Amino acid sequence: MATSRYIFEVEKGKQGVHGGSPSVGPVYRSIYAKGGFPEPADDLVSAWDIFRLSVKKSPDNPMLGRREIVDGKAGKYVWQTYKEVYDVVIKLGNSIRTIGVGKGEKCGIYGANSPEWIISMEACNAHGLYCVPLYDTLGAGAIEFIICHAEVSLAFSEEKKISELLLTAPKSTRYLKNIVSFGEVTNGQRAEAERHGLAIYSWDQFLKLGEGKHYELPEKRSSDICTIMYTSGTTGDPKGVLLTNESIIHLLEGVKKLLKSINEELTSKDVYLSYLPLAHIFDRVIEELCISEAASIGFWRGDVKILIEDIAALKPTVFCAVPRVLERIYTGLQQKLSDGGFIKKKLFNFAFNYKHKNMTKGQPHEQASPMADKVVFKKVKEGLGGNVRLILSGAAPLAAHIESFLRVVACAHVLQGYGLTESCGGTFVSIPNELAMLGTVGPPVPNVDIRLESVPEMGYDALASNPRGEICIRGKTLFSGYYKREDLTQEVLIDGWLHTGDVGEWQPDGAMKIIDRKKNIFKLSQGEYVAVENLENIYSHVAAIESLWVYGNSYESYLVAVVCPSKIQIEHWAKEHSVSGDFESICRNQKTKEFILGEFNRVAKDKKLKGFELIKDVHLDTVPFDMERDLITPSYKKKRPQLLKYYQKEIDKMYNKDKQLKL
Repeated sequence: MATSRYIFEVEKGKQGVHGGSPSVGPVYRSIYAKGGFPEPADDLVSAWDIFRLSVKKSPDNPMLGRREIVDGKAGKYVWQTYKEVYDVVIKLGNSIRTIGVGKGEKCGIYGANSPEWIISMEACNAHGLYCVPLYDTLGAGAIEFIICHAEVSLAFSEEKKISELLLTAPKSTRYLKNIVSFGEVTNGQRAEAERHGLAIYSWDQFLKLGEGKHYELPEKRSSDICTIMYTSGTTGDPKGVLLTNESIIHLLEGVKKLLKSINEELTSKDVYLSYLPLAHIFDRVIEELCISEAASIGFWRGDVKILIEDIAALKPTVFCAVPRVLERIYTGLQQKLSDGGFIKKKLFNFAFNYKHKNMTKGQPHEQASPMADKVVFKKVKEGLGGNVRLILSGAAPLAAHIESFLRVVACAHVLQGYGLTESCGGTFVSIPNELAMLGTVGPPVPNVDIRLESVPEMGYDALASNPRGEICIRGKTLFSGYYKREDLTQEVLIDGWLHTGDVGEWQPDGAMKIIDRKKNIFKLSQGEYVAVENLENIYSHVAAIESLWVYGNSYESYLVAVVCPSKIQIEHWAKEHSVSGDFESICRNQKTKEFILGEFNRVAKDKKLKGFELIKDVHLDTVPFDMERDLITPSYKKKRPQLLKYYQKEIDKMYNKDKQLKL
């Protein structure tokens, strides 16, 4: 592959050994790392220094904000400054030390994002404790597993999560000795805690423990573990990813270098909305980035239905989202367009096409059509508070048609990124105003080396003219290993390279396109291998569906799928094709199934899929795959074994129907 605009080659590729190691492609690096990777300042050694230096630099800047509740109604955001937060963190740290918890011990944090979450995290950073986030969306079984596996002795918890935390007793109390509520503690909870030999404190009560006491902060090294972040995993128990101070600091240095290179630096004037789980690496590093620049972080009220109200009140400049959230915004805008009447729709389409055309010619979004922005797209911008300049999407692939639409109408840069907990988050990010990068995750961030490794059994060759293979990452941002699982660490960390399990394809401009998943491969009865994730990506181009799960096995000769249709699109289609009834009954109608199969066939033909890659039957479910039924992870990845268990009857029915026809 010729050296492109956004990457350059640092090492040559190598041919594989027959029957041995597979071939590897050249090692590439971001063009913004031509002079080497950015190094942190000498006084930036640990995650604690990120916060400490910002307090020193900007003590009076607003740091953490939440909405004031007056007479049951949410008012404006009320802020604590960097210095005010620092003072609480020092008090909290003194209280932690007073109960005998110190450097190297494990501290759990459980609950939705809040100022107390960050304050607890910073107290861990100050005293060299391992911060162990407990996923807000994981059930009691996983919480119990993490407390016991990580040996958590102290847990901070959102008030309404305390009951769930107490459910982990008595097993967890082998390690867990102290619980601190972010708010109050009821008498019932106190009695329950005492029954299990646990000390339990309200927030104010715990802060008083350290009053009048002073503890020296321990010395921290860059190689010290900062956090054990458990990944939800699509199979088996959660894995504890060990991330050092060095990983977090080098990740931030690379992201800062990238943002500076594209003239989109974060500053102390930026405002960020905190709603994606802090227990997830995506949000954690973005918030660390905001703290490093002394920017402001405003917290949502914890309800997705009123998220848009919190956005309007906060007016963020930076908005991070997972595709599910951006899909909701897209669907809402499409609904408004449908309801707006013929003339409004005509005007919108004209403005959209005009601006999109100029953007494809290379014009920056703010210059592509200032008039359309002012007259037509202003309301979309205002819906996101009016000040958003950067929208970042991560955790799962964002559909190209949604990304394309939002890049035009949001009047902001919409950037898609890719990273793993094991790589400390953002490893690839797309570049503003590069419309050719649609559907890709962009080039590497200037803090890692990237190479592809061939996957011969799937037909992916890292040395071909169109290089494709497993994405491998090398750099100081990588994790130190899985806690207490050296066996799993050795499977993915080989000679300094992290093997992601994701199959990528280099684009001519140096962007990476995620096309498949290495392990999501199965054989059909006729011996053909099916790379199912790649097929799902292709079939998801059908506008009439929101998501799908494709299934096959070695006893059957063809594929079937469970499909979650798009309510707006299907109801619109039904109206035009005289299919009556509500959404449920439309989806049960054979005509609707035939329509969706027809759309799949159209896409398959367009993408030149092989016969065995065609979907022969579908089951339509009006309820999207969700965490409540354990069908997806908190980062929206499909849990295939659980999907099979849940839809087994429907799968059997689809295959049996064909067998009955043959009889």
